[in-house]
Amino acid sequence: MAALLWGNVYFKGVYAGKLKEEPGQRFSFAYDDSYIEARHPLISYTLPVRKEPIISEHGLHPFFDNLVAEGWMQNAQARILGVNRDNRFALLLGFGFDLIGAVCITDPENSKRRGIDQSDPMIATVLKGKASISGIHRKLLLLKEGKSYRIPGENELSTHIAKIYSKEHPELLEIEYLTTLAIKKLLPSDEVVEVELVEKLMDMQQKALIITRFDRRPSGERIHFEEFNQLLGKKSEQKYDASYADMAQYLSQDTLMAERERLFRRVLASFIVGNTDAHLKNFAMFHTKNGLSLTPSYDQVASSYYDYPDIALRLYNNSDVKIISGLKAKHILELGKCFGFVSDKVTLGAVKDFGRRVVQAQAAVERSDVGSGKLRKCLSEIMEKRWNGTFASIGQLLSKRRT
Repeated sequence: MAALLWGNVYFKGVYAGKLKEEPGQRFSFAYDDSYIEARHPLISYTLPVRKEPIISEHGLHPFFDNLVAEGWMQNAQARILGVNRDNRFALLLGFGFDLIGAVCITDPENSKRRGIDQSDPMIATVLKGKASISGIHRKLLLLKEGKSYRIPGENELSTHIAKIYSKEHPELLEIEYLTTLAIKKLLPSDEVVEVELVEKLMDMQQKALIITRFDRRPSGERIHFEEFNQLLGKKSEQKYDASYADMAQYLSQDTLMAERERLFRRVLASFIVGNTDAHLKNFAMFHTKNGLSLTPSYDQVASSYYDYPDIALRLYNNSDVKIISGLKAKHILELGKCFGFVSDKVTLGAVKDFGRRVVQAQAAVERSDVGSGKLRKCLSEIMEKRWNGTFASIGQLLSKRRT
């Protein structure tokens, strides 16, 4: 019988407790007495601070499960550790030093690593450290020093994420750059991640989109946040199993009305730019002394460019809209009600603001020197189509209803 795994969990460098594998695919997390006595904060809204262990009956608790790498990185980590790619806890122990947010997980027994496959320089580079990040596309975690970047060592924290050129989606990096540019125009008073497109990353001769991490301070301090997949208690593979209204209902306290409106506008902006892949892991909240607040907007990609019409999440629980072309004015008004807006004024105000800014977003994309002219024109046309097909008639619909 194989020995059961266990690891130490740290929050912002402070020892918080133990995460243990139990018989029967169960896992337990227990806060350490010293952490409780010092009145340190909870590490997740689904892991309240208490003396009794918190048991997950089927696999890792959702908070920890969402910290595990995905896609090519998951496969590479499994090979170097010599474990099955589905052994998510082993992967987390082996590569849990640099995770998203403020939590760090270490293996006191030091997972043994096999020799790194030098035939793939990118895999060899990324596996030098002990970092994990979700997402199926190839990514690197980087540390910025001055104006240059390098791969962090085993005990160093990254400051940036690099998304690498993809043969399957050859213009993906340019699309994310331009979509992010459009989002900044649509949401000028909101926070959006900083992105930079480079033709050759370090010595790997790879084109990359470099994104500044919002969960790290320049001093190296970790900043605590959770994706909505974690907040709603869902495993990583369940990131499409919810509705946008579910996120709003989670933020149902009156003190978070401003955050609900910001979230609502982000969802609408995603529709306008043609981002059909805005799932639960693409929205997140900081933990602050005053409660939850939205992180900067990130992972904005006009995925409908690739003819992906299916909307990532349901609009609300009884919604019958599945593809973005089926999204109409009445659905936006109903979604506003699901976000807790008593009248349609908040929804109408958001739409009017977008109406003034869509042209600015289109112009910013068309004037950019990133990507081909054909790509920029197509992304601009996507915004035009979505605006005319979904949002332009909202005022008329409200007038008819009042009549």
